[in-house]
Amino acid sequence: MATPAPPRWDRRMQQRLARGEEAALGELYDRYASLVHGLAHRVTDDDDAADQVTREVFGYIWENPDAYEPKYGSLRSWIAALTRRQAVHRLRQYEHRGPGGPDEVEARVREANAAARADFIVTSMPAPLRAALELAYRERVDYRRAAADLGVSEDEARRRLRLGLQMLSTAMEPGGRPEPPFEQHDRRGPA
Repeated sequence: MATPAPPRWDRRMQQRLARGEEAALGELYDRYASLVHGLAHRVTDDDDAADQVTREVFGYIWENPDAYEPKYGSLRSWIAALTRRQAVHRLRQYEHRGPGGPDEVEARVREANAAARADFIVTSMPAPLRAALELAYRERVDYRRAAADLGVSEDEARRRLRLGLQMLSTAMEPGGRPEPPFEQHDRRGPA
């Protein structure tokens, strides 16, 4: 899992990419490729599609380094948003070719979109919250056992679980609707 980059690193990386430094793209790839591929795979449920999305996202970043706006968030968050949008776009392309009507396709897109956002939220949340959620939901322990395993009070374990769940609740977009498809010329990301 990639660690969040400090804002100064984000700005320097963007400047290096804008100058066309191939080494900068390599560093960015090394840092974020697993995040990009993991999110893309979560949405598409297909290794080949995830590989393609990964190439498209890093290709877009290379060709459009100025598309990133630091005032709107971290480079990591921007890359994750690019990935999610591109993976959903790819999923729509693949699903429209196969069986099933438009309603089934959109339901699958909504489900995949929410799952990808949830994955990103969990990987981005502070380690103490993530640890509490993993104990409670992956290990199936109650808050008392989580408190003991984490070495914190029961109240602190409950607080961490509550905050983690509140963060996860934002994974579903208002009304459960997916983001609209984006255009090739859209500065938000590749299509």
